[in-house]
Amino acid sequence: MSQTIITPKTPTGTMELLPREQIVFQKMLDTIRQKFERYGFLPIETPVFEETNILLTKSGGETEKQVYFVQSTGSIKEGHAPDLALRFDLTVPLARYVAQHQNELAFPFRRYQIQRVYRGERAQKGRFREFYQCDIDVIGRETLSPAYDAEMPVVIADIFRDLNIGAFTINVSNRKILKGYLDSIGVTDAEAKAQVLREIDKADKIGWADVEKNLVAAGHTKLGSLLVLLKNDADNATRLKDLEKLCGNSAEAAEGLKEIALLLSTTADMGAGDVIRFNPAITRGLDYYTGTVYETFLNEHKNFGSICSGGRYDNLASYYTKSKLPGVGISIGLTRLFEQMRGAGLTGEAASNVKVLITMMDEKLSSDYRRIATQLRAAGINTEIYLEADKMDKQMKYASKSGIPFALIMGSDEKAKSVVAFKNLNTREQTEVQQASLAETIKKIIR
Repeated sequence: MSQTIITPKTPTGTMELLPREQIVFQKMLDTIRQKFERYGFLPIETPVFEETNILLTKSGGETEKQVYFVQSTGSIKEGHAPDLALRFDLTVPLARYVAQHQNELAFPFRRYQIQRVYRGERAQKGRFREFYQCDIDVIGRETLSPAYDAEMPVVIADIFRDLNIGAFTINVSNRKILKGYLDSIGVTDAEAKAQVLREIDKADKIGWADVEKNLVAAGHTKLGSLLVLLKNDADNATRLKDLEKLCGNSAEAAEGLKEIALLLSTTADMGAGDVIRFNPAITRGLDYYTGTVYETFLNEHKNFGSICSGGRYDNLASYYTKSKLPGVGISIGLTRLFEQMRGAGLTGEAASNVKVLITMMDEKLSSDYRRIATQLRAAGINTEIYLEADKMDKQMKYASKSGIPFALIMGSDEKAKSVVAFKNLNTREQTEVQQASLAETIKKIIR
């Protein structure tokens, strides 16, 4: 009786790459990690799952519908409800982590975390069920200076420049500005205020004409002056001055504008001012963020949507501790960004991590090949030995398909002369290298 063959396929909502694409993705992860560390952020990792009473405390609504629960087969058979769930972001685990370890941490606590998260999204393009988030946050105890808000976009600008993803703009705003202005014109009801901010936040998607129409239909008829200012694509300094005039009666708005002014001057001092756009229409949801907010877009690929976002929150871990832990954070959704870039032909394939393939020209020289490989590896050169006595043409095709850029060839004639043939598989150029200076010479050629 023949065995049934199961068709192999990748689960929907996940990203699976071929090795040379994976190298590109891994280099992006490495760049992000190195930059986070350069700015003084410390690494943490948290378990892929959390206890449900921790994870679901602040979710509810649509988020809770997307949670994957974790349960053993034994527990299922016994009829127990799951007590563990996969994390759907890195913020709730961070809240738990800081609340649990606050007496062991130095504050302000600067952390970075690069791990996968899980959401039960519908299977559709651009929506992932498993994806990488690359987060930085600074958490204070009782207070946290707005100077930390100003540092966040500097880090992101540095990263995106090194990633060479094309021109980008980091949009910044402060939630206090519009909230304070709405209070000053009599829009004080929390739901009415949320409605206004939600509509304004849609401007990039539906256009200002529809935003204004929706607001008027909802009874908000006092927003004319604000909408004129928001629609005007002025430079940062002009926008700041115009809003100071418009919001002159609100202490909360004035505080938000002061924090934006600090952010603009700080990013200019640190070489990121050219990619910062003060955009007061950015609101990013009313409940969670309380001050500064960020949204980042690729200038030539606005259809990608925001590729990096975040903001300031007043109290990270209020459900888990009585300590007040204000913070500010920003996150790169790298899986989604990479997939969109790949779809637009912006990533390509990298050469292999292996720099040199030592070919098997003569099986009798296997001991020599192993000795040479050990020598090259000790010199920091990633080296692979072809371990079968196949035809040279097959070995070269293997190197080419794998993306290995150089091949080392040594037969009995080369050994007798104490040399090797070193071939660049891209240019087809072949060089004779003395074995006595093999590692040093090969390093120079590879560079």
